[in-house]
Amino acid sequence: MVNVFARQLTDDLASLVKQLDALVEKNAEKQLSGFIVLLSADPAADESRVQQFAEKHGIKSLPLTIFTGTDGPPSYKLAKDADVTVLMWKEQSVKANRAFAQGALNAAAVTNVVEDTAKILN
Repeated sequence: MVNVFARQLTDDLASLVKQLDALVEKNAEKQLSGFIVLLSADPAADESRVQQFAEKHGIKSLPLTIFTGTDGPPSYKLAKDADVTVLMWKEQSVKANRAFAQGALNAAAVTNVVEDTAKILN
């Protein structure tokens, strides 16, 4: 399972989500799944933005959701200075945990995250 928590909807996030979405679709037989969560102080205002983001970028296999609160779920203990956090799980164990400060999720970082999926596909 791949979980992406984001505090903003950016072009770099779109690049990551599109690539993860394609991997989920391609690896359905391996039961690869995931979801994207926008951490929001105003979920009602962000609902249409999330829908537009999914439509604009053709996201099909990964649900995009909204969490009320920019800190995220307390049990996940997301880094407060991270703009994007990616967690990858297999058999209830975290296999990859990457946190990116604002502006740090660039093309190279996206490539590294996509490569991390090998840790949960094997």
